Amino acid sequence: MNGSLNSGKNVAVQPVGEEFNPHITCAFLYSITRYGYPPAAEGMVRYVNEMADLGFRSIELEGIGADHLARVYADRKVIREAIESRGLSLPVFCTVLPGLGSTNAAVRRANLETFEMGCETAVALGAGAVLDNGPLVPYAFPANMPIHRHYSQEVLRNVGLPATLVWSEYWKALAEVLRAACDIAAGYGLSYYLHPCTGSLTETTDGFLRLKETVGRDNLKFNFDTANQFFVRENLSLGLLKLGSELDYIHISDNHGQRVEHLATGDGAIDWDMFFTTLKRVGFKGQLSIDVGGDESGIEDIDEAYLRTARWIEQKNREYGIF
Repeated sequence: MNGSLNSGKNVAVQPVGEEFNPHITCAFLYSITRYGYPPAAEGMVRYVNEMADLGFRSIELEGIGADHLARVYADRKVIREAIESRGLSLPVFCTVLPGLGSTNAAVRRANLETFEMGCETAVALGAGAVLDNGPLVPYAFPANMPIHRHYSQEVLRNVGLPATLVWSEYWKALAEVLRAACDIAAGYGLSYYLHPCTGSLTETTDGFLRLKETVGRDNLKFNFDTANQFFVRENLSLGLLKLGSELDYIHISDNHGQRVEHLATGDGAIDWDMFFTTLKRVGFKGQLSIDVGGDESGIEDIDEAYLRTARWIEQKNREYGIF
């Protein structure tokens, strides 16, 4: 997502005098929606305080690309102080490094070095895991195309593949770099989550499970994303059952099933009663991270959308006893 803001999104946050269950996380998409993609790395303390002012006790932060991540790393002590002063937890720190899935070995190595800095940042901020988008299929995107949160289906349908790509060789190299990333993360006591998005090799639960089997590392986990997986026509309940007890982090937002969008829960077409029934069935006790917003969603009052979704999750928890 390229981050132009409209005036309705960037409004001052005021404390609301309520605190949400610590199992309800405010995803970094909140700050992305307010400030664009990527939000300035030097604003992390402000983002921490804004999410806390809404009433969240659990939040996400991100380092998006090498330069952005390096600034977060440099500011890690003051960011940690802000997190602790507000009594917050940070279950995951997102390290957005698409170069890990490059066909170029030198690019993969460079991104792996940056990934280690991301792991060090995560530990410094008190996180228990790092998270990144699942690796994109190695399409031949134009060299000057910026990092996007989501690539449109129109782009993905019409982009080519490198003429030199040999899939079996690429798959082996990808498994090797992800195995190395898992081992780095494990050295810092971290899990490594892969996120599903359109065009990635983990856009479905099955895609992730195939990749995990190849990588062969227990600390490689899946960040279930209700809106993204609903959009690609995955049966959410079946996906939950396949992951079972290994599932402990979910990005939660609604979707109509027609395009990429991340709506407040209840504003789309997801059957939430079926979803929560299945969550209870698999014994889920992890984090529900509210991942609402983005330019793709057209939400004018992002504060209201997050507050409404958090209150809605609190009600669902009372009904289903998830946490």
